[in-house]
Amino acid sequence: MQLPSSLLENAVNEFAKLPGIGKKTALRMVLHLLKQDAAVVENFSETIAKMRRDIKFCQRCHNISDGDICAICSNSIRNQHMICVVENLRDVIAIEGTQQFNGTYHVLGGIISPLDGIGPDQLNIESLVGRIEKEQIEELVFALSPNIQGDTTIYYIQKKLQHLNCRVTTIARGIAFGGELEYADEMTLARSLANRLPVQQYVKS
Repeated sequence: MQLPSSLLENAVNEFAKLPGIGKKTALRMVLHLLKQDAAVVENFSETIAKMRRDIKFCQRCHNISDGDICAICSNSIRNQHMICVVENLRDVIAIEGTQQFNGTYHVLGGIISPLDGIGPDQLNIESLVGRIEKEQIEELVFALSPNIQGDTTIYYIQKKLQHLNCRVTTIARGIAFGGELEYADEMTLARSLANRLPVQQYVKS
């Protein structure tokens, strides 16, 4: 893509580094910014810079935060005795979007994956165990990816919690609503059969 200005080209290249953004989309974004007042563009760039510069991670759950403790952990209305364990920040946002969970979170920062060089020591596991020991946690809900790495992480953490009186659960797994049975993988189909529900309960849900 030949552009008439090196400044324009540099800006396009930076936008194109964003996930899911190609050169043409990046060019449209840059041209849009060129049409705006200088103050608008400056405010846009300063907002992004301030976010990157000032954002923090919650000292309790490792979620993104404006302060030392995030808004979820500091919310007295939420169930402080229930923790949902997730892999990353996007998972917190996804679960919050359902408005079906009223507890707190713990962001591991990844899952155990030896092939990728990610071991337990690189994740926020010890701080999770510490929370359960100190905060009288009644239930730990695992909401990790339904794959070998996710199951390995759940197994590892569960072993470390054996000495603690805490209920450990995981989100239900099975055939997605609207999905075709023939296209389901064997693991998903097996879990669906193992976690089958009475018809009356299924219909009511």
